Amino acid sequence: MDQSNSSRRSFLKNVSFATAFFAVGGYQKISATTVFENRSKVALRFVVASDAHYGQPGTAYDEMMELVINQINDFNKATPLDFCVINGDIIHDKKDFLPLAKQKIDMLNPVYYVTRGNHDMVSTTYWNEIWGMPVNHSVKVKDHAIILGDTSNEAGKYLSPNLDWLTEQLEANKQRKHVLLFLHIPQKAWTVNGINTPDFESLVDKYPNVTAIFHGHEHDQDGVKLLGSRQTPCLFDAHMGGNWGTPYKGFRVVEILKDGTLVSYMMNPTQKINDYSKVRA
Repeated sequence: MDQSNSSRRSFLKNVSFATAFFAVGGYQKISATTVFENRSKVALRFVVASDAHYGQPGTAYDEMMELVINQINDFNKATPLDFCVINGDIIHDKKDFLPLAKQKIDMLNPVYYVTRGNHDMVSTTYWNEIWGMPVNHSVKVKDHAIILGDTSNEAGKYLSPNLDWLTEQLEANKQRKHVLLFLHIPQKAWTVNGINTPDFESLVDKYPNVTAIFHGHEHDQDGVKLLGSRQTPCLFDAHMGGNWGTPYKGFRVVEILKDGTLVSYMMNPTQKINDYSKVRA
């Protein structure tokens, strides 16, 4: 069997839907075939996954965590990734699960970063001790700014990110072509568990190089919603674990092409998902 044809068939089978957001504005749904054929144009590729809820009673949290991590590693082997983000609710409430979850996540082959969610009910000191990363931090990958913000606390409250810190980060990176922002809790109440933070929306509107925002938290959301006057895409990635949400557990792939177009799709190895449909803020 021709290996390239086998790789193509496997890719087309497992991509559920894809959307392209153009550098000049606007977006459109695109086919898995188009995504596959654009591979040579990709300048940056990463994965975001969230809501493992490792340790949640009554769930097969070990198996669910290992399944998605193995799927990400398989994807990385066939289609190399620049990094991976686990975007909150890594554990389910009890701090003793955090080092155990880290052991699982350390099995990822790509370099990874993490954010704290409302079920990651640990102190900022303990979080830093386990991950070696503060709850608010940023990194540069291929000259792109990756900003990872905290939207909860040890009590599990739903919070806005630290807007003073975020302003400093956005200002420091305003000359970069792309800024990618990761926050577990959505900052507009599009969904049952979202919150409204008008100051966050206003802040993002001031920085046109915020290419996309990534949220977890809502296990039944795997599409995109548009924020503010600039219609900044906010993308959800369903869930890795837990006891509710979409009928599959998967992860979101994001590719920034050399012309600045952002392409994103969910990988779902078990079943197809309904096509993406636009929802305005």
